[in-house]
Amino acid sequence: MSVRKLCLTILSFGDATGYEIRKESTSGRFSYFDEASFGSIYPTLAKLENEGLVTVREESQSGKPTRKVYSITKAGRAALVTELCAPQQPDSYRSPFLLIALCAEHLDQATLRAAIERRRLHLQEELSVLQGHNEETQHPGARWTRNYGIACMEFSLGYLASHGEELIAMAGRPAGANPIDDGSGRLSKTTEQTPPVATEAAE
Repeated sequence: MSVRKLCLTILSFGDATGYEIRKESTSGRFSYFDEASFGSIYPTLAKLENEGLVTVREESQSGKPTRKVYSITKAGRAALVTELCAPQQPDSYRSPFLLIALCAEHLDQATLRAAIERRRLHLQEELSVLQGHNEETQHPGARWTRNYGIACMEFSLGYLASHGEELIAMAGRPAGANPIDDGSGRLSKTTEQTPPVATEAAE
């Protein structure tokens, strides 16, 4: 998703400052779609204003600097619809946990078990956040996307519960073993501990 589309989408739900747009895209309800940095948000908002797609007003705050609040215009909503009608790009997904799972043969069971538990706790935390967004259930689109996210996370938790031991069984070496390079480009297992490096005192 482009920063332009993200800004217009957030503003279509209500007026916001650049800071609020950034917060919504990183830790708010829009963080599941994309993320935008301050360095990209403000130039984008300035361009949207020049194009007549948003307006900006200044609001004074007691004891604080004046803040700029952005609002989407009728032309901005039309531009957002045009952008949303374009075919979307494939969802991007990266998972450090799945990288660990991919390399299970190089790890011991304790490491894999700990990785699964960390992933389970993270999913449970994210699930609790989504389940707590009851205030959004009045908006049909928000309710659908929320339920979609809940279903995905519940499936992931269920898969970990039913197939976690299968991954742990793939461990290529027992706990405490040191991996060694057998020359094949893969790490083989050994239960021998690497001897300590001799010191001058020992000599």
